[in-house]
Order: sequence, then structure tokens, then C-alpha cells
Amino acid sequence: METLAAMEALPVPAAVDLAAVVIGALTGGLLAAREGFAVSGVLLLAVSGGLGGGLIRDVLLAGGPPVALTNQAYLPTVAITAAVTFFFSGWLSRLTTLLVVLDAATLGLFTVIGAQKAQLAGLPSASVVFIGTLTAVGGALIRDVLLAQRADIVQPGPYNAVAALIGAAALTVLAGPLGLDPLPVAAMVIVLVAGLRVLSVWRGWEAPVAVDLPARARNRLVRRRGGRRP
Repeated sequence: METLAAMEALPVPAAVDLAAVVIGALTGGLLAAREGFAVSGVLLLAVSGGLGGGLIRDVLLAGGPPVALTNQAYLPTVAITAAVTFFFSGWLSRLTTLLVVLDAATLGLFTVIGAQKAQLAGLPSASVVFIGTLTAVGGALIRDVLLAQRADIVQPGPYNAVAALIGAAALTVLAGPLGLDPLPVAAMVIVLVAGLRVLSVWRGWEAPVAVDLPARARNRLVRRRGGRRP
């Protein structure tokens, strides 16, 4: 059973949620523009980048129609963002550093929004972590499916799903069993996720890949014996 602190988690303000949607739509629309897509493609990737994770989250939580469809500000905002990227993609593409930071901040915001909504729904801790992570990377997952390419979240590279997973787990523990004030916890998790994402891009960190521990131990044993196999 969830703790009282988890059940009383403060949702992220709608204005902050909308800002995250705008940044997500901007990154999706810019990718479509760089690929030379038509206006429909730019709009489609902007929608997936800005609203994809939230749509998946709301469908899984089954709390009624998704917020993206009931709130009259979301779809028009994404459409305006798509138009901006369509006509000003060259200028926006030069803001590489800023876009990396904004993308990282969006990852953190979506992680917190998803995890807190799952907490408010009374889900167990593992489900809260899952929903928080999926909300953060769901838009990118839909985008990659539309592009018919292997999803970025399953490939080695800068932290994306890994950062969201760590952030969602931290929020679940701090605002759940430890019972800390959810608002400072949310701010801390956003900084944590965004920091991990930016540092991984800057320092070239990559998400870990599968390893064969028995083979690695066997190779170490061979090296210690001077290259002679037993």
C-alpha cells in the first residue's frame, strides 16, 4: 500500500507540463525538418515528441481521456511549435547547446510528471518507476517507430532511458517511503535527470550493454595463467 506522502504528491503545474510539451515538440519537429520531411511529417513528429509520452501514460493510467485531448491548449501549441520549426529550422539548428540542455530538462520534467501522476493513482512503487520512465521516453519511442529505425533508447549512447529510470526511482523512494516534501523532491529529480543527460552527452558516457560474466571471468583466469588455457 502506498504511503500517505506518495498519495499526496503534488502534480507538476500545467504551465510547466505545457513547457515540456513545447520543448519535446520542438526537438521532434527539428528532426523532421533536418530529414527533409513534408509539413505533415514535421507536424507528426512534433506531436509524437511533445505529446507521445503523455498519451501513453494517460492510456495506461486509464483515468479518462488523455490530457492532450481534453486540454484545449496542447494540440494548438504543438501545431504552432511545428510551424516554427518548419519555417525556422536552419536558425534553430544552430542552437545546438541550448537544444541539448532543453531536451535534458524535458526528459527530467516528463519523468517527474509521469511518476507523480502514477503516485496520485495509487500505483505500487515499481509501477511508478515504470510510468515515469515511459512518460519520459515514450515520445522518442513513437518517433523512432514512425522513422522505421531502431529506437534510440535501446542502443548504446548518451543516457536517456537510464537517466529517466534513475530519476523515477529516486522520486519514488524520496517522496514515498522516506516521505519527503514532493515539491523539493520533484525539483531535485528534474536536476538529477537533466544533469545525467547533459553530462553523458558532454563526456561521451554510454548506457551499459549486456556482458557475458562467465566469459569475462574465464578470460581473466587465462590471462593470470600467462595465456595457458587449463
